Amino acid sequence: MKRLDAANDNDLKRQIARTRDIWQPRMGRDLNDEDARQILHSVTGFFGVLAEWRRAELLAAANDCAAPVEPNDGEVRHDR
Repeated sequence: MKRLDAANDNDLKRQIARTRDIWQPRMGRDLNDEDARQILHSVTGFFGVLAEWRRAELLAAANDCAAPVEPNDGEVRHDR
């Protein structure tokens, strides 16, 4: 049976290789494993921050009781 950390190491190596394949032509130079690892870390962190901001926006909107209520298009209310 394969050790869990060995499986994670193989996955990380594949991710680093894929990152190098994608970014090396865009950078215009050869990237080593450390370059690719740093790019992978930065891009992952960037999208993590975006996801965190989105979750915060959704929570704030859900908890905002003072937010104006959007009118329903064409719906008539007869409350009288």
